[in-house]
Amino acid sequence: MSSLYTRSKDYTRSRKSQSDSPPSSPSPIAKTLRHERLSRLEAATNPTTSDPSSYGDRASSRSSAYTRRENRLASLGTRTEEESNRDYKKLYESALSENQKLKSKLQEAQLELADIKSKLEKAAQQKQEKTSDRSSMLEMEKREKRALERKLSEMEEEMKV
Repeated sequence: MSSLYTRSKDYTRSRKSQSDSPPSSPSPIAKTLRHERLSRLEAATNPTTSDPSSYGDRASSRSSAYTRRENRLASLGTRTEEESNRDYKKLYESALSENQKLKSKLQEAQLELADIKSKLEKAAQQKQEKTSDRSSMLEMEKREKRALERKLSEMEEEMKV
Protein backbone atom coordinates (compact mmCIF):
# COMPACT_ATOMS: atom_id res chain seq x y z
CA MET A 1 0.00 0.00 0.00
CA SER A 2 1.51 3.31 -0.96
CA SER A 3 1.21 6.36 1.19
CA LEU A 4 1.62 10.07 0.82
CA TYR A 5 3.70 12.19 3.16
CA THR A 6 2.60 15.68 4.05
CA ARG A 7 4.29 18.21 6.26
CA SER A 8 2.49 20.17 8.90
CA LYS A 9 3.45 23.62 10.11
CA ASP A 10 6.00 22.29 12.61
CA TYR A 11 7.64 20.13 9.90
CA THR A 12 6.64 16.75 11.27
CA ARG A 13 5.68 14.05 8.85
CA SER A 14 2.30 12.50 9.00
CA ARG A 15 1.13 9.57 6.95
CA LYS A 16 -1.84 9.91 4.77
CA SER A 17 -2.99 6.88 2.82
CA GLN A 18 -4.38 7.21 -0.65
CA SER A 19 -7.71 5.79 0.47
CA ASP A 20 -8.07 8.73 2.91
CA SER A 21 -7.61 11.31 0.20
CA PRO A 22 -10.53 12.27 -1.99
CA PRO A 23 -10.58 10.59 -5.37
CA SER A 24 -8.77 12.70 -7.88
CA SER A 25 -10.24 12.96 -11.29
CA PRO A 26 -8.24 14.30 -14.16
CA SER A 27 -9.21 17.65 -15.49
CA PRO A 28 -11.11 17.84 -18.78
CA ILE A 29 -8.00 19.22 -20.50
CA ALA A 30 -5.89 16.29 -19.32
CA LYS A 31 -8.58 13.89 -20.53
CA THR A 32 -8.62 15.41 -23.99
CA LEU A 33 -4.82 15.42 -24.22
CA ARG A 34 -4.68 11.77 -23.20
CA HIS A 35 -7.41 10.93 -25.69
CA GLU A 36 -5.54 12.74 -28.46
CA ARG A 37 -2.28 10.94 -27.66
CA LEU A 38 -3.99 7.56 -27.59
CA SER A 39 -5.78 8.21 -30.82
CA ARG A 40 -2.54 9.29 -32.52
CA LEU A 41 -0.74 6.23 -31.20
CA GLU A 42 -3.57 4.01 -32.30
CA ALA A 43 -3.60 5.55 -35.75
CA ALA A 44 0.15 5.10 -36.09
CA THR A 45 0.25 1.48 -34.95
CA ASN A 46 -2.97 0.19 -36.45
CA PRO A 47 -4.80 2.64 -38.68
CA THR A 48 -7.67 0.29 -39.64
CA THR A 49 -8.69 -1.17 -36.29
CA SER A 50 -9.80 0.48 -33.12
CA ASP A 51 -10.91 -2.57 -31.13
CA PRO A 52 -9.84 -3.20 -27.52
CA SER A 53 -7.28 -5.88 -28.55
CA SER A 54 -5.17 -3.11 -30.10
CA TYR A 55 -4.58 -1.75 -26.59
CA GLY A 56 -2.79 -4.99 -25.70
CA ASP A 57 -0.74 -4.77 -28.89
CA ARG A 58 0.27 -1.24 -28.02
CA ALA A 59 1.24 -2.28 -24.54
CA SER A 60 3.31 -5.17 -25.85
CA SER A 61 4.99 -2.93 -28.40
CA ARG A 62 5.78 -0.47 -25.63
CA SER A 63 7.17 -3.22 -23.45
CA SER A 64 9.20 -4.67 -26.31
CA ALA A 65 10.58 -1.21 -27.09
CA TYR A 66 11.37 -0.80 -23.43
CA THR A 67 13.00 -4.23 -23.38
CA ARG A 68 15.05 -3.40 -26.48
CA ARG A 69 16.17 -0.15 -24.90
CA GLU A 70 17.10 -1.89 -21.65
CA ASN A 71 19.01 -4.58 -23.55
CA ARG A 72 20.87 -1.93 -25.55
CA LEU A 73 21.77 -0.01 -22.39
CA ALA A 74 22.83 -3.21 -20.65
CA SER A 75 25.08 -4.20 -23.55
CA LEU A 76 26.61 -0.71 -23.54
CA GLY A 77 27.19 -1.07 -19.82
CA THR A 78 28.90 -4.44 -20.21
CA ARG A 79 31.05 -3.09 -23.04
CA THR A 80 32.19 -0.16 -20.97
CA GLU A 81 32.83 -2.49 -18.01
CA GLU A 82 34.91 -4.80 -20.21
CA GLU A 83 36.81 -1.86 -21.67
CA SER A 84 37.40 -0.39 -18.24
CA ASN A 85 38.54 -3.80 -16.97
CA ARG A 86 40.95 -4.01 -19.90
CA ASP A 87 42.13 -0.50 -19.17
CA TYR A 88 42.68 -1.38 -15.52
CA LYS A 89 44.51 -4.51 -16.54
CA LYS A 90 46.76 -2.54 -18.91
CA LEU A 91 47.37 0.08 -16.24
CA TYR A 92 48.17 -2.63 -13.70
CA GLU A 93 50.58 -4.37 -16.07
CA SER A 94 52.34 -1.12 -16.97
CA ALA A 95 52.62 -0.14 -13.30
CA LEU A 96 53.95 -3.59 -12.48
CA SER A 97 56.61 -3.44 -15.20
CA GLU A 98 57.58 0.08 -14.13
CA ASN A 99 57.89 -1.12 -10.53
CA GLN A 100 60.16 -3.97 -11.65
CA LYS A 101 62.38 -1.55 -13.59
CA LEU A 102 62.57 0.77 -10.61
CA LYS A 103 63.40 -2.12 -8.28
CA SER A 104 66.26 -3.23 -10.53
CA LYS A 105 67.57 0.35 -10.71
CA LEU A 106 67.34 0.59 -6.92
CA GLN A 107 69.30 -2.64 -6.48
CA GLU A 108 71.98 -1.38 -8.88
CA ALA A 109 72.18 1.91 -6.99
CA GLN A 110 72.45 0.07 -3.67
CA LEU A 111 75.27 -2.13 -5.00
CA GLU A 112 77.08 0.92 -6.34
CA LEU A 113 76.62 2.67 -2.99
CA ALA A 114 78.05 -0.30 -1.12
CA ASP A 115 81.02 -0.41 -3.50
CA ILE A 116 81.69 3.30 -3.08
CA LYS A 117 81.42 3.01 0.72
CA SER A 118 83.98 0.20 0.77
CA LYS A 119 86.35 2.23 -1.43
CA LEU A 120 85.91 5.22 0.85
CA GLU A 121 86.66 3.13 3.93
CA LYS A 122 89.80 1.73 2.29
CA ALA A 123 90.95 5.22 1.35
CA ALA A 124 90.31 6.45 4.89
CA GLN A 125 92.32 3.52 6.33
CA GLN A 126 95.19 4.16 3.95
CA LYS A 127 95.22 7.83 4.87
CA GLN A 128 95.20 6.98 8.55
CA GLU A 129 98.03 4.50 8.05
CA LYS A 130 100.03 7.12 6.15
CA THR A 131 99.49 9.69 8.87
CA SER A 132 100.44 7.19 11.57
CA ASP A 133 103.48 6.20 9.51
CA ARG A 134 104.40 9.84 9.11
CA SER A 135 104.10 10.49 12.80
CA SER A 136 106.26 7.49 13.63
CA MET A 137 108.76 8.57 10.96
CA LEU A 138 108.83 12.06 12.41
CA GLU A 139 109.47 10.68 15.88
CA MET A 140 112.29 8.48 14.59
CA GLU A 141 113.82 11.39 12.69
CA LYS A 142 113.65 13.57 15.80
CA ARG A 143 115.42 10.89 17.85
CA GLU A 144 118.11 10.49 15.22
CA LYS A 145 118.54 14.27 15.06
CA ARG A 146 118.91 14.47 18.83
CA ALA A 147 121.39 11.63 18.78
CA LEU A 148 123.41 13.34 16.08
CA GLU A 149 123.27 16.64 17.94
CA ARG A 150 124.59 14.92 21.07
CA LYS A 151 127.42 13.35 19.14
CA LEU A 152 128.18 16.72 17.55
CA SER A 153 128.29 18.45 20.92
CA GLU A 154 130.50 15.67 22.30
CA MET A 155 132.90 16.03 19.41
CA GLU A 156 132.99 19.80 19.86
CA GLU A 157 133.89 19.36 23.54
CA GLU A 158 136.60 16.87 22.64
CA MET A 159 138.09 19.34 20.20
CA LYS A 160 138.14 22.04 22.85
CA VAL A 161 139.97 19.79 25.23
